[in-house]
Amino acid sequence: MTDLTLLETDRLVLSGWRADQIGDLYRLHGDPMVARFLTGHGRPWTVEEMDAALAHWIALFDRQKMGKLRVTRKADGVLVGRCGFGIHGPEEIPEIGYSLYPEFWGNGYVWEAASGLRDWYWRETDRDHFLGIADARNEASLKVLRKLGGVYTHTGDSYGHPDVEFYRYDRPAAA
Repeated sequence: MTDLTLLETDRLVLSGWRADQIGDLYRLHGDPMVARFLTGHGRPWTVEEMDAALAHWIALFDRQKMGKLRVTRKADGVLVGRCGFGIHGPEEIPEIGYSLYPEFWGNGYVWEAASGLRDWYWRETDRDHFLGIADARNEASLKVLRKLGGVYTHTGDSYGHPDVEFYRYDRPAAA
């Protein structure tokens, strides 16, 4: 583990980014297959958008262990994508999100990373809820949000991205 490692699951390590890892984000969010559901326009992110996102994620991680995290396989250290908590809206509500390189789709990595983060969130923060948001056309992401235990609240706009489904996750009652 490094000081950037937030948590480990059975197969994965979730850790913060360094600025010198921007090339990995360029490859991920610059891929048209990955980017199609990330924004309303569905195009790959620009270099400027990715630079700004990475700087924001690094700052969030430094400040409160939030931000979209690198997801690497334990077995070989290969980066499979990113998963973590961004901040949504003026209330700065944590919002879970994820994207993987296409060659790693269908291996259960998103579920493993997202469920590990959900459990970390309840264990390590005192916040009472978080959100999950996904493009209404992205059934694979919606399936993960539902399996995580979120309650569908509505379909609407998120930062100019129309037709996204919103899910709310409330802190479980103490046993």
